[in-house]
Amino acid sequence: MAGRIFAITGASGVLGSAVARAAAAKGARIALIDHAPHAQALADCGPEAIMLGGVDLTDAVAAGAAIDAVVDRFGGLDALLNIAGGFRWETVADSTADSWYAMYRINVATAANACRAAIPHLKRSAAGRIVNVGAASALKASLGMGPYAASKAGVQKLTESLAEELKADGVTVNAVLPSILDTPANRADMPKADFSAWVAPEDLAQVMLFLASEEARAVTGALVPVTGRT
Repeated sequence: MAGRIFAITGASGVLGSAVARAAAAKGARIALIDHAPHAQALADCGPEAIMLGGVDLTDAVAAGAAIDAVVDRFGGLDALLNIAGGFRWETVADSTADSWYAMYRINVATAANACRAAIPHLKRSAAGRIVNVGAASALKASLGMGPYAASKAGVQKLTESLAEELKADGVTVNAVLPSILDTPANRADMPKADFSAWVAPEDLAQVMLFLASEEARAVTGALVPVTGRT
């Protein structure tokens, strides 16, 4: 993985920062992309790491400009890790059309726009990789998961379709399907839960990095459950 160029969206979040640090530790050159306007590059992502803050990936033009900035900085792109996204607990009965559209925009549109912008550059890589973040709840949704699970199902179908589209070009496209991540926000929301049963962001990061590696060249179109003991 040394020297490979990674673009990571949602990079200042708990999972995004875990993935960025893990990739940098393996020698990757990192571009961190985030919606937060004042996001800062992580100190332990290597001296070449760049941070692109204030990027609205729901805007195709903004997504394209961010990917172009990565390519201009590093001279190419080897892997796109789509971590940008969001969650909202809401019953279908209480939801609005805006709720569904918001989940679509933040989970599906962000990934689709980043993928579309990255495709020409990944095709020129010796081992182009896309890794998306779906959700285990999109396979079996529970109470309050309607808008969120539907949007993550969209990410999973995007992954499968794009894998077929790009396999002749040597670009693999896969997704991880995590259950509950062990984050400060989730601990605050569910203080009585067994946190040890949840998925550590660092563990999910290692699965994502395998899928982004040259060793995973035979894997494409996979939806990989990462569910800990939940």
